[in-house]
Amino acid sequence: MLQSKSFVKKTKQGRVVKVVREHYLRDDIPCGAASCSSCDTAARRLGVDAAAILVVDTNVVLHQIDLLENPAIEDVVVLSVVLDEVKNKNLSVYNRIKTLCTNTARRFFVFTNEHHRDTYVKEMVGESPNDRNDRAIRVAARWYQSHLGESAKVMLITNDRDNKRKATEEGLNAETVESYVRSLAQPGLLDLVVVPSSGDVTMEDVEDLRPSKRKVIYSEHKPMSEITSGLRCGIFHQGKLRVNRYNPFEAYVGSESIGDEIIIRGRSNMNRAFDGDIVAVELLPQDQWNESKSFIADDDEDDNEEDVHLVPNSADDAPRNTNSTQSTVESSAASVSSRPVGRIVGIIKRNWNSYCGSLEPMPMPAGSGGVAHALFVSKDRRIPKIRIQTRQLGNLLNKRIVVAVDSWDVLSRYPSGHYVRTIGDIGDKETETEVVLIENDINTRPFSTQVLACLPPLPWSLSPDDLANPNRQDLRHVRVFSVDPPGCRDIDDALHCTPLPNGNFEVGVHIADVTNFVLPGTPLDEEASQRATSVYLVGQRIDMLPKPLTEDVCSLRADVERLAFSVIWEMTPDADIISSRYTKSVIKSCAAMSYVEAQARMDDSRLVDPLTVDLRNLNSLAKIMRNRRCERGALTLASAEVKFEIDSETHDPLDIGIYQIREANQMIEEFMLAANVSVAEKILKHYPLCSLLRRHPSPTKEMLEPLLRTASSVGLNLDVSSSKALADSLDNAKRDDPYFNKLIRILATRCMTQAVYFCSGDLSLSEYYHYGLASALYTHFTSPIRRYADVVVHRLLAAALDIAKLPPVFQDGPQLTGIADNLNYRHRNAQMASRASVELHTLIYFRTRPVDTEARIVKIKANGFIVFVPKFGIEGPIYLTAKGDKGADWVVDEVHQKVTKPGANISYAVLQSVMIHMEVVEPQPHRPKLQLTLL
Repeated sequence: MLQSKSFVKKTKQGRVVKVVREHYLRDDIPCGAASCSSCDTAARRLGVDAAAILVVDTNVVLHQIDLLENPAIEDVVVLSVVLDEVKNKNLSVYNRIKTLCTNTARRFFVFTNEHHRDTYVKEMVGESPNDRNDRAIRVAARWYQSHLGESAKVMLITNDRDNKRKATEEGLNAETVESYVRSLAQPGLLDLVVVPSSGDVTMEDVEDLRPSKRKVIYSEHKPMSEITSGLRCGIFHQGKLRVNRYNPFEAYVGSESIGDEIIIRGRSNMNRAFDGDIVAVELLPQDQWNESKSFIADDDEDDNEEDVHLVPNSADDAPRNTNSTQSTVESSAASVSSRPVGRIVGIIKRNWNSYCGSLEPMPMPAGSGGVAHALFVSKDRRIPKIRIQTRQLGNLLNKRIVVAVDSWDVLSRYPSGHYVRTIGDIGDKETETEVVLIENDINTRPFSTQVLACLPPLPWSLSPDDLANPNRQDLRHVRVFSVDPPGCRDIDDALHCTPLPNGNFEVGVHIADVTNFVLPGTPLDEEASQRATSVYLVGQRIDMLPKPLTEDVCSLRADVERLAFSVIWEMTPDADIISSRYTKSVIKSCAAMSYVEAQARMDDSRLVDPLTVDLRNLNSLAKIMRNRRCERGALTLASAEVKFEIDSETHDPLDIGIYQIREANQMIEEFMLAANVSVAEKILKHYPLCSLLRRHPSPTKEMLEPLLRTASSVGLNLDVSSSKALADSLDNAKRDDPYFNKLIRILATRCMTQAVYFCSGDLSLSEYYHYGLASALYTHFTSPIRRYADVVVHRLLAAALDIAKLPPVFQDGPQLTGIADNLNYRHRNAQMASRASVELHTLIYFRTRPVDTEARIVKIKANGFIVFVPKFGIEGPIYLTAKGDKGADWVVDEVHQKVTKPGANISYAVLQSVMIHMEVVEPQPHRPKLQLTLL
C-alpha cells in the first residue's frame, strides 16, 4: 500500500520548498509477541508468559530511561514513532533505548508502526505534530490489544494526563509510570521513578517547606523567545558554562560575542545551571565586577574544602583564581576587575547527566519501609547537592550510588533527582575505580558480537595477497625495532636507521596499519569512533579496539611479520631531511625494547652490535632535531608524572615515585613528532578543507598571569610575548636552588591551554599553529591502536597516496567537525580518568604510610597556602587558620607573594621549601582524604 507524506523545509538559500515522499505501508510487520501465532516467529522478543505488554510513550522513554534499564521492566514495545521523537530530542537517551532494544537478553521490541497499514496515521487538519504522535501511540496500542486478543494484556504507559484520559475513553488499559511500578510490589523500583516537577516540593527533612517559610531562592529563567531576542540585540551572551573544578562557586562562560570569558560568581548568579549547560548570560553593571580576597575553599554549607590532587598539566586542570589576593590592611573597598562578570538568565541546552557519589550522613528515620528524604553529594565537586527520595535508605548509606537529576525549582536550594543504582562500598578500590570511569563517561562495555565479527580470523598471518599488493613495500629485510614503556603489548610504532653509502641515513617510522583491519562504516569502526581513545588507569587499560587487534594482529611485536604504514626520510648526519616518502609496508621487528633496555644499550660502551649502533645514531639525530625545535621556540615544560609499583596479587600500590624521563624516551618522542608533522603537511596539501589536524592555542594573558606574578615575586622577569621568548626565559630561570628551574617549568605547564583536534576547513591557516611545539602544522599519525584520530589521519594519507578512496564522511563538514569534537571530549575524559585513578591509588598508598616530606609553596592564600610535593607529584592546601577562620591574623603581601603573621615574625613566601606531614584522615566516617599539615 502506497501513501504520500509531504512536508516543507528551508533550503540553504533560504527558500521554502514542499517535499513529497512516497510512504510504503505493509501488513506483514511482526508484533514481536511470543504468544502470537500469526506473526513471524523469528521476530519474537516479548515473553510468552508476560503479565502485560507495555506500550510506552515518548516522554516515558525520555524521562524514565533509568527505570526502563532495570531488569525488572520487561516486555516493552517501543514504537518507531517514539524512537524518532526521542532521537530528535535527546541522542544520549536514544542510544540507551536502542541498546536495550538490541540486547537479546532483554525483552524489548521495536514495532515499526509508521509502516504498518493498520497503525499508520495521517496528521489531521489543525492537529499538532505532538498530538498526532500521541494519537499514533494510542492507535498502535489498540492494534496490539486487538491483534493479541485474550493471549496477552496490553497496557499503555504514559504520564501525559491528556493522553491517558483519551486512551481510557477509547477503551485502552492505561497507567502512569508510578501506578504501574507500584503494582509490581517492588518498593525499591519506586526510587527509580522520576517524580514530576509538581511534586518537587515535598522534602520536609531537607528543607522547611511550610508556606510561611518558603521563599524564592533563584530567578525564573527567561523564556526562549526573550533569550533569542536578547542574544540578537547583544543584551545577553551565549556560551557553555564551565564550573571551576576546585571552587564550585565560581564558573566561566566563554562568549564569542564579547571575545572574553564572563565570570559567574556564586550559586545565585549561576541560577540552577550545571557544568556543561549552554546558557544565556547578562553582564552585571561594571561597578559590580568586584575582585575579592582569595581563600582556600572552605565552605561549611557544601563541604567544599579544597582537596589534595595531582599537579595540573594545563590551565584546564588548574584551580582558577580570577581574584587578586589583597592585603588585609588595604582599603576594604574591593577593586574593580577588568574582566566581565555576569549572571545566568536562561538555559538554552541542559547537560544533566547521572552522577556518582554518596548520601550525606544522616540518622535513620523512625519506623521502617517509609519514604526517606536525603541529600546526595557528588564526587564531582562542580555538581551541587541533589535531593532524592528513597525507600531503602539503610542500604544506601555509606555506599557509592548513581543519581540522576530530574528538575530544579526556583524555591529549592538544591535540584531534585532520583536514585539509579548502587555501585559498591565507599572506599573499596573496585568501587572507586568504577566511579572514576562513570564520572568521566568511559565506555567499559564488552565489545558486541557485531564488532567482534569484524575481526580477521585468528591466528592471523601475512597472506600472499599482502605481499603481492603493489601499494605495499616489503621491508622485512630492514632492521626495525621498537622502544616502549616496560610491559607494553599494544606496540603501534617502530623505527629503523640504516646508514647509506653517501654518509646519510635512511630513517623510517613504521606505524601499525590499523586501517587495514578497521574498515570505514563497519560496526568496529563505529565503535572505535565513539570510544575515540584507549584509557590508561593505574594497572588497567580500557581499549579502543578489541584485544586481538591491539595486542596481536596490529601490534608490532618482535619476530613476527606485521603490516605497517611507514614514513621514510633520507637524513644527513645533521638531521636535515633530504627527501620524504610514505608507503604501506610489511615489517618484521627484530627487537621490542623498553626505554630502560634501550638506554642501557646506548650507555654501554662495550656494545657495538648493529642494533645498538642504530640506537646511538637515532639518538644523535634526535638530539639535533630537539635542539632545532627548541631554537624555533618549542617549549620544554616539566610535569610530575607519577608511577606506581603494584602488588601482583592485591593490585594495591607498593611504592610511588616520579616517572623518570630518559634520553631513550626523548629519542622516540622526537621521531614521532617529526612523523606527525610530515604527515600533517602531506594530507593538508591534498585535502586543505577536510584534514584532521591538531592545534595548541597560545595561552591568554589571564592564563599566564599566575606564572608572571610568582616569577616577579622572586625577582624573575619572564618574557611571554611568544613561545620562543618564553622558552628562552625558562632556560635562563636559574638560582642556586637546583630544583628552582623545574619548579618554574611546572608552574608554566599549568598555564598552557589544552591542544585540540580540528577540521582544517573550520579555521584559518594562522589558527593551525601548535604553540607548545612551535610548529605551523601538526596532527596525530603514530598511535592508531589507541587513538581514533590517527585512524582518520591514516585514511587521509592513504587517499593522498592514491592507495584508497577517501571515505564519504570527509565530504560532510559538520560530521567531520562532530568527529573532532568527540575526539576532544573523549581525549579530555581519558586524561581526567587517568589522573583520578592516580589520585585514588595515592590515597590507598598513604592509608598505611603517613610520612614527613619536603614541599614547595606554589600559591599564597589569605588563610594558608597551596604546596607542591615533588616526591609524589601532588599538591594540596596547608591551612594557617582553623577551618572557618578567614585569616584575620595573617597579612598577605601580594607583590612579594608572602603571607605574614604580624608580631610573631612568621612568614611564608611562594616557592619556599617547607616540611609537611602527610596522612589519610577520616573527617567523616567512611570518607577518607589525604591531609597535609605543616611541621
